[in-house]
Amino acid sequence: MEILLDAQAIARRVRELGKQLTSDYRGRRPVFVALLKGSFMFLADLIRQVDLPLEIDFLGLASYGAGTAPGVVRVLKNLGAEVAERDVLIVDDICDTGHSLAAACQLIADRRPTSLKVCVLLDKPSRRQVEFHPDYVGFEIPDRFVVGYGLDHAERYRNLPYVAAIGEEDLATLQKGRNTQAGAK
Repeated sequence: MEILLDAQAIARRVRELGKQLTSDYRGRRPVFVALLKGSFMFLADLIRQVDLPLEIDFLGLASYGAGTAPGVVRVLKNLGAEVAERDVLIVDDICDTGHSLAAACQLIADRRPTSLKVCVLLDKPSRRQVEFHPDYVGFEIPDRFVVGYGLDHAERYRNLPYVAAIGEEDLATLQKGRNTQAGAK
């Protein structure tokens, strides 16, 4: 495992994003919509850096299983907040292929917000499969599988205070450990 972004670098960039959002949304009361599950740590740190009244809500999305067209996304948890005629900021951990964020934007746009923007901690433009560009980006990263700071591999590593890249060797070791644990039960 290789640390790509340490806790201090993340905290510094989140502060910068918070200042920018405070300025951009001054005089308004935006709704920050976090995409579950990966964005929860980023959202918690980000909203503490935004110095204005805001609301939060959560949206849970999942891609359909194997055998379906890529980009087809289903809603696991819908919004509770009314977003019509509101300023909405979608907050997500990473923009990878762009499918989930494009689907989230369409879902929210259909509810006619006043404005709709996207803030991501990490952006991997080299992996984009649909035309999508986040409005606010914490860090652009290379095409590596990353964990930590809310991002997971098989529900593990979300609690790491940094973002790390996992290589093929790390994934093989993790898979071997899971198989050993399953056999011991």
